[in-house]
Parts: sequence; C-alpha cells; structure tokens
Amino acid sequence: MSRHFGDVGLGSIELFCLAAEHESFTTAAVHAGLTPAAVSRTIARMEERLKVRLFVRSTRRIRMTDSGRAYYAQCRQALDQLVDAERELTGAQVEPAGTLRISIPTPLGHHRILPLLPRFRERFHRVGLEIHLSNRNVDLVAEGLDLAVRARVQPDSGLIARKLLDAELVVVGTPTYLEAHGRPATPQDLSRHQCIQFVLPSSGQHVPWMFRDSGRDFELVTPGALTCSEDLLGISTLALHGGGLAQTYRFIVERELADGRLIEVLKEYGGRSRPFSLVYPATRHMPLHLRAFIDFLIEEITSSGPPRL
Repeated sequence: MSRHFGDVGLGSIELFCLAAEHESFTTAAVHAGLTPAAVSRTIARMEERLKVRLFVRSTRRIRMTDSGRAYYAQCRQALDQLVDAERELTGAQVEPAGTLRISIPTPLGHHRILPLLPRFRERFHRVGLEIHLSNRNVDLVAEGLDLAVRARVQPDSGLIARKLLDAELVVVGTPTYLEAHGRPATPQDLSRHQCIQFVLPSSGQHVPWMFRDSGRDFELVTPGALTCSEDLLGISTLALHGGGLAQTYRFIVERELADGRLIEVLKEYGGRSRPFSLVYPATRHMPLHLRAFIDFLIEEITSSGPPRL
C-alpha cells in the first residue's frame, strides 16, 4: 500500500490542531517544545500540500478559515480515535480523558444540564468540557464540536440522534395578572389575553401554542404585543413581571410555580411536550470520553428528573 501522507504526518496534524485550539502558533510551539517558526513552517507545508489556506494570519493573531475549521474537526476526531485505540490496545484506557466541545440551548443548559456538570467532572476528572450556550443549530463538523443538544433534529445521514428528554409545556401567568384579567377556562379564551410570543429566528413566525383536548392534539395561534426571539428565557421573564401569559417549558418555571410567583393555567389542556435529543457525528469508533458523557447525561436526566428546588 502506498503512503498517503508523505512528509505530512501525524506530528504535523497534531501541531495544526494545537494551533487551531489556541489560535496561536506561539502557544502551540510552547506546548510542543518547538519554535513558533517551526510551527509556522509546518502549517505552511500542510497548506501547500492540501492546496487550501487553513489560517488567515495577521501580525497579532491567526484565525482559521472555513476550510481550516472543517479540516480541524476531522483531524481532532481522528486523533482522539487514535489515542483511544492505543489506550484500549495497551490496556491503558482506565478512564475517559480528553476535552469535549458541546453546544447546548440556553434554557436547557441553565436549568437542567449545567447543574449536572460538576458531578460529571467529579466522576471523570480527566475530561475537560467546553460548553457553548447557543440557541442556533450549529454545524458540528464545521465548528469542531463533539456533541449538540437540539430541540429540532433535522434528518442528516452524518449525525446520530439519541432522545434525552421530553420537555413538558405549561401556560403560566402571575397572580396579579390573573386577578386583573381572569383565568382562561379554555384555549379559545386566550383571544382575550396578552399572550407573550416567541418568534422563530429562522422563519420570523410566532410559535403556535400546543394543547391536548380529550386525547386530540392541536395548535393555536395566540394574540400578543410582546415578542421575544433567540432566547426562550425571555418569555418567562416577561411573564414573571406581569407581561401576560406565556407557554414555556415546565423545567424553566419549576421554582416560580413552586413558590407561587407564577400560576399554571389550562392544566386540563396540558400534556404536550417537545423532545430534546443529543446529536453527534456518526463514527465507527466513538471516543470513550464522549461515550461516558452521553451515558452520564441520559442516566442523570432520565433517572433523577428536575434538579431539587
């Protein structure tokens, strides 16, 4: 079998990944025990071989190109797999190790996942976590991420999705608002209320409210002069300060419902939920630290329920 990489070997790829992760040839050189000039020459040889520019250089910093980000994501995954393979072969893979880069939606991150991560680190202290809180659907490969949590999973042959939880929806308002405007008895009564709207950034459309009546699921477009986009936490904050009624996830308003600052209405028409899934690239050999994180998260969320108030 002929050699594919020639003089651009694994050492060069490791240097490229170091430079990408630290956004600095100098820092990569320090970690590798080389000079910045040696790192720069190595990257230049890689670019010449690939016929692609991996970094945009300036006098003060470097920045990866789109091609560089895509190449980095594949290289990082390949290096992690090689490390795991060697550890398994030699019996040295006693515990998961490495850094995971994860994208989590803001509401689920603050209320369900972030509180669990210190416990994960206690159990797997050799695994580092880089958490990106974002409400947009990130491109895992292009942005060099190992895992994302998504409410809406688009069909993609290159990704695997595992159900994490079904997040129940509730309609809430403050006692003061309900005293002033009355409680809706049916979803149709919402036409006489201020219903705080969440706008989908992708379409600019208001998200319909979801209900269930005698086993029949239906959606309803509700009226309201207050709208939020990007961050779902905004509608619960507006509701908490008397802005009107809001339909949001129960896990977001768990504490406010428990202490009476918010009151749930239309319980008879509840029971609807939206699924959240863990999404990660399909690979024949999943890195051990990624497998450990997925198993931990699913076990903790499915067995323990919401964090204690």
